[in-house]
Amino acid sequence: MTAKIIDGKAIAAELVAKIAYEVKALTSQGQRPPGLAVILVGSDFASQKYVGSKIKTCNEVGFKSKGYDFPINAKEKEILDLIDTLNEDASIDGILVQMPLPEHINADTIVERIKVDKDVDGFHPFNIGRLAQRRPLLESCTPKGIMALLKSTGEAVRGKDAVVVGASNHVGRPMALELLLAGATVTITHRFTQNLEKHVRDADIVVVAAGKPGLVKGEWIKAGAIVVDVGINRNEHNQIVGDVEFDVACDRAGWITPVPGGVGPMTVATLMENTLIAAKQLHLGITN
Repeated sequence: MTAKIIDGKAIAAELVAKIAYEVKALTSQGQRPPGLAVILVGSDFASQKYVGSKIKTCNEVGFKSKGYDFPINAKEKEILDLIDTLNEDASIDGILVQMPLPEHINADTIVERIKVDKDVDGFHPFNIGRLAQRRPLLESCTPKGIMALLKSTGEAVRGKDAVVVGASNHVGRPMALELLLAGATVTITHRFTQNLEKHVRDADIVVVAAGKPGLVKGEWIKAGAIVVDVGINRNEHNQIVGDVEFDVACDRAGWITPVPGGVGPMTVATLMENTLIAAKQLHLGITN
């Protein structure tokens, strides 16, 4: 079996175009454009690249964007003071702090300082709790984007056995909640899991977000399964690869995301979608 590729770039481009259309309609009615503030601490190359992509997409869809760069030795209080200011800024609908943060800054403290109606990354405990209670408000971008990728396949999620490899707060745990909300039977695996291979072999849907290149062997994939690879790693040849052994997995899976070009573009597009939702529904009171 040769897997069909889930083209995250194309699906994300469709969503971005839809958002741009809605923003144009919004401003043509005399409303202000949605606003997104992006905070970057340090000069990590990958983080700078991600932030640049987010700002670029903001410009594409017609958002007002503000970027704030801090040196790696910035004090936690400086970041918190800026968040306090942005929380009260009526022109800003979303606040994003690029992760990871330097070790001397407590990421939990930073995330919890952001007002829940401006938490467009969907990391705040309030928003995670809403998702757990089946009443999502602002959902974590990567898991929400993955659900859109799954929908694009036309395959049902309800009733399927799904495995999430990796239990991080930003991807693995909210991903499991999204799949559960969609009616899947969900298993979360992590570093203490015994016999990862068995869990993967039994799964109709496999989402891998462990940050370990080639962790999931292609031969483990169930015939016809949907495989979503969130991992972005560099191998010994300096090539970007995922957490799944892609070439072998392609021979068994029904659908699979490429790395790069799969999940990454959807994460950025979903961030734009969350910012639009925050602007229209939570701040401007527009429900259509």
